[in-house]
Amino acid sequence: MNVARESVDAARLAGVFGLAGRSGSGKTTLIEAMLPILLARGLRVNVIKHSHHDIPLEPPGKDSARFRAAGAQEVMVASPYRFAIAHELRDRPEPSLAEQLARLAPADLTLVEGFKQEAIPRIEVFRPALGQPPLHAQPDFDCVAVASDGPRLPGAPQSLAWLPLNEVAAVADFICRHQGLAPR
Repeated sequence: MNVARESVDAARLAGVFGLAGRSGSGKTTLIEAMLPILLARGLRVNVIKHSHHDIPLEPPGKDSARFRAAGAQEVMVASPYRFAIAHELRDRPEPSLAEQLARLAPADLTLVEGFKQEAIPRIEVFRPALGQPPLHAQPDFDCVAVASDGPRLPGAPQSLAWLPLNEVAAVADFICRHQGLAPR
């Protein structure tokens, strides 16, 4: 990667904070609960959710699905309430996180669910009751905090903040402090 591309990618990743965790740990629920708190602080917030599954966007037979099936690269559906753009990859590689961020409207904070391999600050959502090992114990996983409904695990680095998962405002506070975001 060249230096110019790296600086563009770094600029696009500014204001980005990730949440990662095992399936069923509550990542989506946490983001959903934090959004009203962050919005009440006057922040503009975007969310990107990564999925490993095909994403059905509309029922087969609807006009926009028919346009995509006929070969359109992108289809925009617009109404007085919202718009959505469906972009077909058609065997091309998945866009990088930086490329996906470039398509979003400007925001103070973009929360990213998934993208565990991206070099962004993140919180691991960890529930001991799931019976699965924590991601932060893996050598290739980086996070700045763990939000958990259990006590700090023995051996967890002291530099790793341990946040109460059920205190959503405390998790939102941590993210805002980490990102240098003050309410407007």
